[in-house]
Amino acid sequence: MPERAVIDSASAYRSAIDTIASGVGPIAVDAERASGFRYSQRAYLIQVFRREAGTFLFDAPAIGDFGALGDLIAPEEWVLHAASQDLACLREVGLDPREIFDTELAARLLGLPKVGLGTVVEDLLGIHLAKEHSAADWSTRPLPESWLDYAALDVELLVDLRDRLADLLEEAGKSAIARQEFLAELSKQPPAPRAEPWRRLSGIHSIKGLRSLAVARSLWYARDALARELDIAPGRLVPDASLTAVAKAMPASRSELAGLRSFTGRASRSELDRWWAAVHEGQTTEDLPVMRPNGDGVPPPRAWADKNPAADARLKAAKGALGELSGELSIPVENLVTPEYVRRLAWSPPEPLDAASVANALLELGARPWQRDAVSARLAAAFVEAAQATASDETGASSHPSND
Repeated sequence: MPERAVIDSASAYRSAIDTIASGVGPIAVDAERASGFRYSQRAYLIQVFRREAGTFLFDAPAIGDFGALGDLIAPEEWVLHAASQDLACLREVGLDPREIFDTELAARLLGLPKVGLGTVVEDLLGIHLAKEHSAADWSTRPLPESWLDYAALDVELLVDLRDRLADLLEEAGKSAIARQEFLAELSKQPPAPRAEPWRRLSGIHSIKGLRSLAVARSLWYARDALARELDIAPGRLVPDASLTAVAKAMPASRSELAGLRSFTGRASRSELDRWWAAVHEGQTTEDLPVMRPNGDGVPPPRAWADKNPAADARLKAAKGALGELSGELSIPVENLVTPEYVRRLAWSPPEPLDAASVANALLELGARPWQRDAVSARLAAAFVEAAQATASDETGASSHPSND
């Protein structure tokens, strides 16, 4: 295998742009981050492949602004695998596609049992693609040659894979569906920042008492600030389990905190003053958090049987109907329609309860037209059937009063 050269200078970058311009057809693009190692989700290596041009491995931090490359390839179709994972970091450096073909999403729409790049390439192209460096620290410099080989192969087969998947989509009558999904993925807005991101702390539901919850909150924010400053993944400084252990133990002093055997992590002792200040803040603040915030979503389905039995019946009927439709269309249930949309409709169904009303409600929630057409009638029928069954059960219960 030829030695891979990393493009990390302005002159090499300009030369690469000229060569890419001479190529033909779609542009395969991939990005490698350092998730689990770094705080940021920036790209550390960006790979590009184009037929008759070749493969290009760009050192993203060294190049910085990819605007010139972005302007060149923006009019072309970009081929990515699991585009939603890379679009944000690509856009951050000036690479913003106008049209994409997502090979992972295409594989999902075709109902393939496994949609990881290595599996899909092997199944459809007959080529084994090793994935041993997928979780590597791509901020490492210099990058090992074996990592570069792995990164190059991630894009060198994408265009061939795209062509094979496009043929299969056409044969299955799913090309129009795929275009809607690709467009939706491309135009999807990033999620709004969480109002209370600290509530995602692993194990937080095991913490009892508002004061302990306040300590967990203070520790989370202290760790997040240090992680952001050092650009290190928070869990590599102090793991979540250590923060929750401290919140439960409620140490009364700095030395007691230092003596906690469950308080571990590379920064647990070197930043002890920081952690003790956070603990003290949580123990003394008057701004106590609520135990469970009121969200604008529906309650967890596990509570529906007690809180809203009719909604519980509708949701169960909807899951059954969608499961059948999934098998008929060979499309996973989660791709037929967003599960959250189904929960919202089951909890508070539209009136009148018919296919047209369900279709309108789905569109308002953000479903694609093809999803509306595919599931509206099935969902409406499932909801009506559940309502009739519930009414029948209630009638039967009332006609057989208890002897107690």
